[in-house]
Amino acid sequence: MLELLARTIHQVADPIMEIKGLARTAFRWPARLLFPPVCAGCRRYVSQPGVLCGQCWPKLRLLERPWCPVMGTPFSHEMGEGFLSAEAIADPPPFQRARAAVAYTGVARQMVQGLKYQDRTDLAPWMARWMMRAGAELVADADVVVPVPLHWRRFFQRKFNQSAELARAVSSLGGLPFAPAAVRRVKLTRQQVGLERKEREENVRAAFRVPAEAEIEIAGRRVLLVDDVYTTGATVRAVAKALEKGGAGAVDVLTFARVLPGDFRPDDSAII
Repeated sequence: MLELLARTIHQVADPIMEIKGLARTAFRWPARLLFPPVCAGCRRYVSQPGVLCGQCWPKLRLLERPWCPVMGTPFSHEMGEGFLSAEAIADPPPFQRARAAVAYTGVARQMVQGLKYQDRTDLAPWMARWMMRAGAELVADADVVVPVPLHWRRFFQRKFNQSAELARAVSSLGGLPFAPAAVRRVKLTRQQVGLERKEREENVRAAFRVPAEAEIEIAGRRVLLVDDVYTTGATVRAVAKALEKGGAGAVDVLTFARVLPGDFRPDDSAII
């Protein structure tokens, strides 16, 4: 009797689910007609949101293993277990590991600039998916996700924090707590664009602090620090130091793009 009742319910439920599915599809069509999906790089029309067109895809350089286990910079060939890059040896960072999804060239640069300066917040979820791929081990070990913060004056000028948009998407995809107020930018720094390496380090020195009320969010936890671009590392190093001073157990860094050694130039805002 129970088996017959279950089969009857299943037979009734199937048409209902099918009708609901058709209704959802029907409701999507007006949105697709009014706002057709465009390439995340050049904005040509594409088949679905968050993909690159055939011309932009070859211009994207995904960062792949083998890479430095600390800095995440790729090696030209396998160097052996535990082999560190010259950067990691000469200037050990205050964070444990850093990873980035793509090299900061070509279409990746266009995407970062679009998110940061052209209000393309729609790109953040798709950029975060690539970040999840590159930083899978970091996400798996993380306890909480924290974005690099903006100073409140710059936030009101820009209306959003691009790092927080990426961090929010990463926390959602990874099922991790999101703590956007865990660290504050307490000094209104100059824009890093146009500054040399040493100037960047001095610019962000003592610029970040974990407020007392936020210490409970990071105390003893492994923090995944998220930013849009790793250029010289000056900013994430300063934030990582502030987080550790505020009680974080460890800090890992995950960014969408990375300026590879030898590619840095002070004017890194130009699109190439």
